Amino acid sequence: MAMDLSRATFWGYRRENGRVGVRNHVIVLPVDDLSNAACQAVENNIKGTMALPHPYGRLQFGADLELHFRTLIGTGANPNVAAVVVIGIEEGWTKRVVDGIAATGKPVTGFGIEGYGDLETIRRASRVAKEYVQWASELKREERPLRDLWISTKCGESDTTSGIGANPAVGNAFDKLYEHGVTLVFGETTELTGGEHLVAARCRTEEVRRKFQFMFDRYQGVIARHKTNDLSESQPTKGNIAGGLTTIEEKALGNIQKIGKRCLVDGVLDKAETPTGPGLWFMDSSSAAAEMVTLCAAAGFTVHFFPTGQGNVIGNPILPVIKICANPRTLRTMAEHIDVDVTGITRRELTLDQAGDRVLECMFRTANGRLTAAEALGHREFVLTRLYESA
Repeated sequence: MAMDLSRATFWGYRRENGRVGVRNHVIVLPVDDLSNAACQAVENNIKGTMALPHPYGRLQFGADLELHFRTLIGTGANPNVAAVVVIGIEEGWTKRVVDGIAATGKPVTGFGIEGYGDLETIRRASRVAKEYVQWASELKREERPLRDLWISTKCGESDTTSGIGANPAVGNAFDKLYEHGVTLVFGETTELTGGEHLVAARCRTEEVRRKFQFMFDRYQGVIARHKTNDLSESQPTKGNIAGGLTTIEEKALGNIQKIGKRCLVDGVLDKAETPTGPGLWFMDSSSAAAEMVTLCAAAGFTVHFFPTGQGNVIGNPILPVIKICANPRTLRTMAEHIDVDVTGITRRELTLDQAGDRVLECMFRTANGRLTAAEALGHREFVLTRLYESA
């Protein structure tokens, strides 16, 4: 008998803008690569904070710069974050990130290094970070309806067990969540190649279908501009091939299993954009694991389903990543990375409905505070997506 979600609830942190998070992080966010050292020093000074170093933020322009700001602001605005200290080399771009996060009502303070130097900036930022950590430590979880949970998904290191086991288990869970008004997202534009028409057929309206096709065609245009005729240099990956996937079309058909059988695509997002309502959304995104999970976090999602075949170890600083696997060998060799064992599907000991319920059970435990394997192992991959080179 399938899990009854009609009155399901979870325990989360209600934020100032009404969104609900399942974690309570205080983050120290660098605007640019030059500010990483200061952010990490604050993290070292104030226990309970978490720095998010990255290698970008100087001389970006146009759409690439807009995506940079959207990702940083979205990361700080994510409801899994209680408060934010922002540090940048100069005041202007720092203020832009601070103002974007402050629009949610969340506590946030920014510091520019120019005119102060690292040591004075670290001192000033550490004092604020200490106050934020102590304030956040008194926040309490409250019981919230299931519809307040936002779930994202992406797969990685896929193999033949992904398309017949782990991905359909996630799809089963998505079908059940969709019926109860949960906000869901999938993406991986490159890994829909050969199956994009199946996603287009699932779009709720003609307008949504046109927007999805635009996103997919835009990606095809990138290939054309760079004189690449196919994806053979990167898709399928070496790990995919070792796992038995021989073409991008095979990979795509397995990938699409994650959106279930009953969900319709209700809307389309650009990279790191926030959905405007419940339902299933497609987000144009890289298929690189850390990049897409980072984009999902920046879009506001609070729990992530990550089915893997050969074994991917990805995590994220603020978005708990739940690993689902149907490959018995991976469970034997990399068990410490797997949260949900659905190998019973491949042995015909577990129905798809039961596997979907296992995913949902782990989702509730994670939302209520249980650390995922990636969190316990310290995986904090925070990787920004770039559109083109800097000036």
